[in-house]
Amino acid sequence: MSQNVTPYKDSGLGKKEQVAQMFDTISGNYDGLNRVISFGIDIKWRKKVLKIVSAKNPERILDIATGTGDLAILMAETSAKEIIGADISEGMMEVGRKKVSEKGLDNRIKLVYGDSENLPFEDNYFDAITVAFGVRNFETLEKGLAEILRVLKPNGVFVILETSVPVKFPFKQGYNIYCKYLMPLIGKMFSKDQSAYTYLSKSASVFPHGEALNNILRKIGFIEVKNMPQTFGAATIYSASKQ
Repeated sequence: MSQNVTPYKDSGLGKKEQVAQMFDTISGNYDGLNRVISFGIDIKWRKKVLKIVSAKNPERILDIATGTGDLAILMAETSAKEIIGADISEGMMEVGRKKVSEKGLDNRIKLVYGDSENLPFEDNYFDAITVAFGVRNFETLEKGLAEILRVLKPNGVFVILETSVPVKFPFKQGYNIYCKYLMPLIGKMFSKDQSAYTYLSKSASVFPHGEALNNILRKIGFIEVKNMPQTFGAATIYSASKQ
């Protein structure tokens, strides 16, 4: 499972600390690299997440692993009065806070330190919770998902956007070549931390996806679980609710 994949071998740090260090290091280049690596399609995927969340007319939204705040900022298009982005990388959030300020959204969006496995919020607080390209970085997936269930309101919506592995020829073969060779090469060209992009591609390839992740969500206690593959299966949107 992806929890055993870490950015830096033999660093002496746990996965959580390694992930925070990795994203701090690449924070300045992350947005640009994200567009290049995904060919800009990630923007389209995020807009689909926005559509699912908007349908619930949420008042309070939490975006976990918010990074530089792309999805949190997009959530400002909903009717929500309170949008919180949480992350363990201060470097990523510093970039995000500048983006929030530039868009004049300081009164609606707050980016705060938040560990997915120990969220600093009360039970049943949020109407909607999102995670984009972040669940595979959880140190303990089940613990993080259980925390999300705790702070989600009954009948609230939880939406995950995560990379997945295409299953059909030739997309599966093309995806494997891209992740194994091209993504780390692009990362090396644009970033001083090649290990980060090697980790990101490897963690994506081993993370449970499709029905496997659906079953984990159900095991934790989520209901109305479904998954929607995107772009031939290169990414998947999952939605779930709470009883």
